[in-house]
Amino acid sequence: MSAQIELSNIDKHYGAFHALKGVSLSIEKGSFVALVGPSGCGKSTLLRSIAGLETITSGSLKIAGETMTGVPPRKRDVAMVFQSYALYPHMTVEENLTYSLRLHGVSKAEAKLKAAEVAATTGLSALLKRYPRELSGGQRQRVAMGRAIIRNPKAFLFDEPLSNLDAALRVHMRKEIRALHDRLGATSVYVTHDQIEAMTMADHVVVMRDGVIEQQGSPLELYDRPVSKFVAGFIGSPAMNFVPGTVGADGQSVQLDISDSLSLPLGRKVDAGRKVLVGLRPEHLLVAEAASLRLPVAVVESTGSMTYVTTDTTPELTVVETRRMGVKAGDVIGVSIAPEHIHLFDMATEKAI
Repeated sequence: MSAQIELSNIDKHYGAFHALKGVSLSIEKGSFVALVGPSGCGKSTLLRSIAGLETITSGSLKIAGETMTGVPPRKRDVAMVFQSYALYPHMTVEENLTYSLRLHGVSKAEAKLKAAEVAATTGLSALLKRYPRELSGGQRQRVAMGRAIIRNPKAFLFDEPLSNLDAALRVHMRKEIRALHDRLGATSVYVTHDQIEAMTMADHVVVMRDGVIEQQGSPLELYDRPVSKFVAGFIGSPAMNFVPGTVGADGQSVQLDISDSLSLPLGRKVDAGRKVLVGLRPEHLLVAEAASLRLPVAVVESTGSMTYVTTDTTPELTVVETRRMGVKAGDVIGVSIAPEHIHLFDMATEKAI
């Protein structure tokens, strides 16, 4: 596969603020890449740099093999979809879809034909004569996507396109955008702060922090093998539990610094006596009567399909069960975890061990 977008050592400064720090990233043709991270991590700046809406301070950027230095946004042949749909309110859906084609001198008949094709792909055929004010949020987002598709760009750049929609519609639109991507064989770069969105939609997830790429890989790679406490805490829902601990004298167990110091087998060898942060995913903690880890319960929350238990410990732990349990606040539960699901992080660097 060839890289459709190639970023090498990209730096971006806003005065004294260093927004992107030596970012290198290769985006394959036809892939769906999600950029995730907390607010201010640089993900939108990176996307806007690809689009040409931001000028990079140093480094090189290529799209389809061509260097983009000094190339204005309109000549980069990329289409951007924003969270604010940016539709022209005085134009119908059809006019909004064909606007860029008409600007480029495409005949009215050809533009109309192309709009009909794109409307069929995006489920807008019955809405072509409507104005944006007559559409729901999901329909407007579809028009914004249709307007991007009609140009047949080299890449689609999505900047948090679903954050204005309600939860149920967001789930529906996630599936629609991914299905559309697959149908068009497009190259998509998708910015979101929602890691569930990134995990369910993308082939490749890039986790950013303070202007650098902290880790990148397939969604399950990031979930199973996070390189740092930051990635481990960011990927997965509910978030991973972190408990300070000390590796036992045998180097094959870890003492947890919870109220009563408790020991867990590691199933691997680590330096004896090392101070560590132990990462335990809520869904990997199994409630079992016979388990040696005994924890008092503070809160029990049930959603019907899931039960969330918060322990009365310092630090508190979250345990998730898919079955209903007759557990209430004040009870003591037994909890176990398989050794292969225990993550260890260096106390000082917070890097995975």
